Amino acid sequence: MFATIILLCFSVWFIILQIKSRRPKNFPPGPPRLPVFGNMLNLSFDNPLKDFERLRKSYGNIYSLYLGSKPSVVINGVKAIKEALVTKASDFSGRPQDMFINDATERKGVILADYGSNWREHRRFALMTLRNFGLGKNSMEERIHGEIQHVIKTLEESIGKTLSPQVMFHNAASNIIFQVLFGTRYKYDDEFTKVIVRCFTENSKIANGPWAMLYDSVPMIRKLPLPFTKAFKNVKTCQSLSNRLLTEHKKTRVPGKPRDFVDCYLDELDNRDNDASSFSEEKLDMYTLDLHFAGTDTTSNTLLTAFLYLMTHPHIQERCQQEIDGVLGGKDRVSFDDRHNMPYMQAVIHEVQRMANTVPLSVFHCTTKDTELMGYSIPRGTLIIPNLTSVLSEEGQWKFPHEFNPENFLNDQGQFVKPEAFMPFSAGPRMCLGEGLARMELFLIMVTLLRRFKFIWPEDAGEPNYTPVYGVTLTPKPYHMKVQLRATE
Repeated sequence: MFATIILLCFSVWFIILQIKSRRPKNFPPGPPRLPVFGNMLNLSFDNPLKDFERLRKSYGNIYSLYLGSKPSVVINGVKAIKEALVTKASDFSGRPQDMFINDATERKGVILADYGSNWREHRRFALMTLRNFGLGKNSMEERIHGEIQHVIKTLEESIGKTLSPQVMFHNAASNIIFQVLFGTRYKYDDEFTKVIVRCFTENSKIANGPWAMLYDSVPMIRKLPLPFTKAFKNVKTCQSLSNRLLTEHKKTRVPGKPRDFVDCYLDELDNRDNDASSFSEEKLDMYTLDLHFAGTDTTSNTLLTAFLYLMTHPHIQERCQQEIDGVLGGKDRVSFDDRHNMPYMQAVIHEVQRMANTVPLSVFHCTTKDTELMGYSIPRGTLIIPNLTSVLSEEGQWKFPHEFNPENFLNDQGQFVKPEAFMPFSAGPRMCLGEGLARMELFLIMVTLLRRFKFIWPEDAGEPNYTPVYGVTLTPKPYHMKVQLRATE
């Protein structure tokens, strides 16, 4: 009798699940799905990007997948992504709130905040503050050039040896954003930096691995002591470090005389009615971690990609150096304004960003209301996955979509042009707010280093491997470089 009741309950639950997960009317097509797991078995846990492309070829630029019982829509190609993220931005600018990353951060972050007044207030504040602190102006250039000197020192100590540049570039990018946030920097072997890097690296892998996918798809396992719990501990560790920094920072703060982003936020707190404001010190902890992760991982991985390609395409490296020498002449150092006179260097940097494809699936969106896209009906709350990989290598949008070639950004007259398919920072109101800082970092760092050094692929390193390691961001596989001082120096 008991077994019959259990079987009956299971049958009812199974029928309800099937009804709930039935494809809505006029929903985008997609592969058949399994109960409970949906289409999870259609995707590789190690790297699903090839699976997304395979499904696009079968079902078109807009297709659906079920992550467990949750419907999601994958958007491919310039036309579809621009319609969703730009033309119908308010319909597609939500963030899914019932997923692993949100729970790990206790929904205190801003990058993953839902589309509403809280998010708008914080984004407006961040853009204004970054602009006021010299983004695109001399003060920001000073911070970047100051950090470049530490990179130069590291490289000079490695002349005649082989160097693994991963930690160097990661720490440089980390220190630049830390100076913006807290007005301070850390030595490259500092324990604080090591802990932050370890936590971010581990959480990046967990967030794009099988355990996070199971967490999102099978809610009943969320309280179990499974491997995803490590991510929750890592977030607590980072919050504790951030809180300690904030406490120390407040001791030397002078209200109304901000030195950095954190001081500006605290001034904003002083000037607001705390009962009605979405600003709080608790939110500031996670906000600084949000901005630090976003401003470190993407830039460092792009720099690693850049020097991997420059070493293995020495003719491109040499042409960059010729242009740099011609434009800078006797100048002590490069300025961001010099980019206007360096079309080839600009083309190389943008081509590096295209090939790096650092955030291949953007950050997931969700619909804020019932809407339509390219003739399909998409209900409110549907998870939206913008496949930026499909845009950055789209046939017909690029002269050489599947190879590293700066000609993708040069016209017939050799002038720099930026195709509309170039959107490594995503598009629309949710696009990366650190784009300006990243562009400045990449230009100043790459030009300064190429002016001073020649970068060589080691003879015993074998064939270069351009296939990145999949995660929240794509990371080049570890490699080594040889460094020489240039003869012109």
